Amino acid sequence: MNAPTIIAALIVLVAFVAIVGKGIYNRRHGKGGCSCGGDCGACGGGCHCGDTRHS
Repeated sequence: MNAPTIIAALIVLVAFVAIVGKGIYNRRHGKGGCSCGGDCGACGGGCHCGDTRHS
């Protein structure tokens, strides 16, 4: 392997770790990916937050 290949692989690895780390941080601090924001009436019954499903 040559230097440019190693550098590119490291950049991709750092980006991947940063994305996963940010996801873990958000989940631990209660900033999940629920689009309804806990307001179940606004999501039309199709959203879910973590393990809790809203209706």
